[in-house]
Amino acid sequence: MKVTAIYPGTFDPITNGHTDIVMRATCLFDNVIVAVAGSTSKKTVFSLDERVKMASKVLGDIENVEVSSFEGLVTDYAKSRDAGVIIRGLRAVSDFEYEFQMASMNRQLYAKTETAFLTPAEQFSYISSSLVREVASLGGDVSPFVHKDVMQALKKRLNG
Repeated sequence: MKVTAIYPGTFDPITNGHTDIVMRATCLFDNVIVAVAGSTSKKTVFSLDERVKMASKVLGDIENVEVSSFEGLVTDYAKSRDAGVIIRGLRAVSDFEYEFQMASMNRQLYAKTETAFLTPAEQFSYISSSLVREVASLGGDVSPFVHKDVMQALKKRLNG
């Protein structure tokens, strides 16, 4: 039985921590869909199309990974893609409470999908897209945290 997993998020921008989670997921699941959220309460720096393009560039060489966008509930998207797993990354204990609530809600909305929590390598455990954006907006070097093309996009967008 082939298992498809969805890794949803805004990926604004995709970081090396996200990439690490994707790589770990490819070892566990037959297909991994990186699902870039279009409708979100977060104010994004990059458009949906830009975020999909960046993720596709960063993850394009990985065989069993697909990057796509979705609108609405991740559970509806999981159902439409026949995904049995929703992947969520946990960086620290502080992430757990929110992610646990989200997993429980997703189970209520679509009981045929399970949530798998994956942790990144230690060197990525403190990286978040919002922190990367903040460092980049203040002129800091974000090259250790993102792909070189993402770094260039951040510089162009945030520093003119």
